[in-house]
Amino acid sequence: MKRKLMIPGLLIAIAAISSCKKEFYNGANSTITNTFADTTGPLKSIGIIPIGMAIDYDFIANTYGDRNIVIREANTVTFGYTMKHGAIVQADGSLNFTRADALLANANAAGLQVHGHTLCWHQNQNGTYLRSLIPGSAGNTVPNLLVNGDFESSASLTNWSVYNGGSAFGITTTAAEIHAGTRALKVVNPSDNPGAQYKVQLASDLFVTTVGKTYNVSYWIKSATTGGSVRFSTQPTASYQGDQTTSTSWTQINWSFVAKDASTRLMIDIGLKANTYFIDDIQVTDASLSTPLPPAAAAAKIDTALKTFITGMVNHFKSKVHSWDVVNEPINDNGTVRVGPYVAGTDATDTFYWGQYLGKSFIAKAFTYASQADPTALLFINDYNLEAGSTKVDSLVKIISDLKAANVPIHGVGTQMHSNINSSYNDIDNMFIKLAATGLKVRISELDVALNPNNKSMDVTSSPTLYNLQANMYKYIIQSYIKNVPAAQRYNITIWGELDPYSWIVTNQKKNDAPLLFDKNAKKKPAYGAVVQALKGQ
Repeated sequence: MKRKLMIPGLLIAIAAISSCKKEFYNGANSTITNTFADTTGPLKSIGIIPIGMAIDYDFIANTYGDRNIVIREANTVTFGYTMKHGAIVQADGSLNFTRADALLANANAAGLQVHGHTLCWHQNQNGTYLRSLIPGSAGNTVPNLLVNGDFESSASLTNWSVYNGGSAFGITTTAAEIHAGTRALKVVNPSDNPGAQYKVQLASDLFVTTVGKTYNVSYWIKSATTGGSVRFSTQPTASYQGDQTTSTSWTQINWSFVAKDASTRLMIDIGLKANTYFIDDIQVTDASLSTPLPPAAAAAKIDTALKTFITGMVNHFKSKVHSWDVVNEPINDNGTVRVGPYVAGTDATDTFYWGQYLGKSFIAKAFTYASQADPTALLFINDYNLEAGSTKVDSLVKIISDLKAANVPIHGVGTQMHSNINSSYNDIDNMFIKLAATGLKVRISELDVALNPNNKSMDVTSSPTLYNLQANMYKYIIQSYIKNVPAAQRYNITIWGELDPYSWIVTNQKKNDAPLLFDKNAKKKPAYGAVVQALKGQ
């Protein structure tokens, strides 16, 4: 039976009234007075299971976390970011291994083996590059070749030059005169100039074009009174848009031209009719990038990108990295395979769903490419919340079963175990039983235990009761792992960090918590003693 967390003050009061008082969590007989005095370490010396910890590039300079703890306590390390797609893949698609090589060399020199993380994930990627491969597809933004086409760069006409009309041109910051953002172009033409649109003329900076290629131009315009006129054109070799009549409402106008020069500038010719004009959000784009690829062609592009990254990574690190999280977090919390779609403006720009273009086959493809690059490497699938009920773990087990039936090489499964003091003991047991039944190696890949899951405002370092509840949960998780996963299938346990203040829960999620084994002063917490007890079978 699940039990809600009692407020810390009440728990402390109970502990003060009776040192023998027991509290029951998740139906388990856990006591708040349990002590974890045996902190004999290091953890790796206990020997029953290899111990890992999460590090990142700051490990080299010891400016984030505590490298001495990692070196003392762990056999292996997992890089939090430095091996991910976004850290490796450059804007042109090339792979830059400089930082990953430096961190790996530093870790190896300290006696630590590196577990590769990760080859295929939907986050922490160079999503901009990947979307550039599939022009016109969902979420893809076609680059604007025009610099400062939205006039947001400054209060002056940055990247624009007045050719004719002098003081007619300026920047407005009045909300009613702006289409989007905080600035727009304002043009005050005092007189009609029949047949001489160029009499009031503004020119953009040159931008690179390809002779013979078509470019699309779009812009928003309105005027103080109906009946104004504007024409866009190009230089050095002139192409002309027909005269466009303006109104008092914002209107988007589109025009295309075929480039006749290797560099082109856009001209705003607005001298024909006296009026006050407002122009905003001008774009010049390569027309070929605005046409969506057929689904099969888009899938082929993304398949190639996935294979290129995985093959490049595994080949590069083959001699030093012998195990990988190949596919990370492939399942949504509702049990479906994670296939997107990407939503621009809602999803972070480093998000990219491989399954949006490859379907659920991206999972098998990723494992196949990794195995082809290094047939000796151990290949893991990794996900979170597998201990949160049956839905997600059952879905993952089904994926594993399908991969094995198709003879796709897969050797292990990682359960992240970002847990908390209220995690269900029964669900933890059921998860390990089901993962063990796959016959694969099982690793606890990102273990931490939040002691303030409701993110209450309090001093999370001052409650012995919460520290003991946290310790009990650490102990139970490891005991369940040892009990329910046969020894031959136990791969390792990785703690996701060292010092509490540097936990991702505190730094990334901005939560008030202390989820790790060491406090801010690098002092061992009761949770450390609990891990020692569990590893010793006590």
